[in-house]
Amino acid sequence: KEMLPVVDKPAIQYVVEEAVSAGLDDVLMITGRNKRPLEDHFDRNYELESALQKKGDAGRLAKVQESSDLATMHYVRQGDPKGLGHAVLCAAPHVGHEPFAVLLGDDLIDPRDPLLQRMIEVQEQYGGSVIALMEVDPEQIHLYGCAAVETTVDGDVVRVTGLVEKPDAADAPSGYAIIGRYVLDPHVFDILRRTEPGRGGEIQLTDALQQLAEAYSSAATAEERVGGPVHGVVFKGRRYDTGDRGDYLRAIVRLACEREDLGPDFRTWLRSYVAEEMQQS
Repeated sequence: KEMLPVVDKPAIQYVVEEAVSAGLDDVLMITGRNKRPLEDHFDRNYELESALQKKGDAGRLAKVQESSDLATMHYVRQGDPKGLGHAVLCAAPHVGHEPFAVLLGDDLIDPRDPLLQRMIEVQEQYGGSVIALMEVDPEQIHLYGCAAVETTVDGDVVRVTGLVEKPDAADAPSGYAIIGRYVLDPHVFDILRRTEPGRGGEIQLTDALQQLAEAYSSAATAEERVGGPVHGVVFKGRRYDTGDRGDYLRAIVRLACEREDLGPDFRTWLRSYVAEEMQQS
């Protein structure tokens, strides 16, 4: 699903572009079986590039080279699909001891809403780890990890005091759902190595972050607060879930409407189409 086209490029390219826009140009992708097209997309296509050069087609040549020139790309195969926590743990040798971002490939954030950049700012301000939160309807909370929070002096930032993976609506500590953006302290790797499989038999990143938040809250001294606090940035912008068929279609329509090259003609057609449908109904 990461390779599903959204207008004229795959969903995963929007995610990489988001990371690059936030200043992160060293990108490690955790892949698995049948993910080779994802790797090929960000590789050079010398045959096609050569053919376009010979034709003098500079516009299409630039489009072809766009994905391979975005960032320095690395790949690690997860092997057994043991959950998001396990996938993050696969990145430990590459990350080392620096804070790092995790972006899920089926979550698209509109480029006009710089969520990741804001999360990096919050991590630099408070330390520790930062997760993206979005308020959802109670009947949807069972689809997400959910955070218990306390307010801070920053209106869009909360301190996370607890986390639970996919709770029933009656058991949810809040209406704040975790969406697919994280900026993590590398101490999370130590916790993930000790984390037992949780919901669904998978190693849950939510469980590791819950341990970090709990340890920070209960620590008696600064020395015991290893890994720092966990904060959340409450996102109120535009997000598209390409794993959901309806949201995937809405993403295509919205992004196409806003393109300078496609938008004017497409919006005209769309208005006409909607008007005809309303008359027929």
